Amino acid sequence: MSKYFLVVYVYSIVQANNVVLNGLIDSNKELNMSNMKNNRKLLAALALGVVLVGCQSQPSEEAVDTAAAEVIESGSHDVAGMTDAAVKSEEALAAEAAQALLSLTVFYFDFDQANVMSNSYDALQAHAAFLNSNPAAAIRLEGHADERGTREYNIALGERRAKAVEKFLLVNGVSASQVETISYGEENPAEGGHGEGSWAKNRRVEIVYK
Repeated sequence: MSKYFLVVYVYSIVQANNVVLNGLIDSNKELNMSNMKNNRKLLAALALGVVLVGCQSQPSEEAVDTAAAEVIESGSHDVAGMTDAAVKSEEALAAEAAQALLSLTVFYFDFDQANVMSNSYDALQAHAAFLNSNPAAAIRLEGHADERGTREYNIALGERRAKAVEKFLLVNGVSASQVETISYGEENPAEGGHGEGSWAKNRRVEIVYK
């Protein structure tokens, strides 16, 4: 086999390898960096093999070396480009996920309880991260209760709920100067009904950015 045909063979391997890598990006949206380094080493080894193999009626040594170098450089550029694209894609997905969590500003509580529920953790951590990254930002935590109980009791319950959320944020690095709490008790219901469906939506803390 002539060196010329070996170069063509190596080039076809590179193209097949790139197709596989593209498929991995589309399906998994992540790349294994160590595998890419191995692929570059493989390309270099194949190109070296082209130079070392003897043949008859072949192109000049300079032409073979140039073709091999172009194959390796092409593969390296393709891998680097796909790596950058994958990183940008992952960053975009992370930003979208964070934005979705920040859009959640109402956090609910069980009846007569002031404990932050576990299904609120991710969104509250996203708010904490945002406040940490933006020291000038500030929020007001508005505590609420349903209509059951006395007015005084529900004011106190709403305050405990707002303080529970405040404590969660402070533990996650938010400055106390960025957080203000207030309780409306049962005075500002989200739902005006008199059953559990409405009460469950009224037992809440709302985050309001100033």
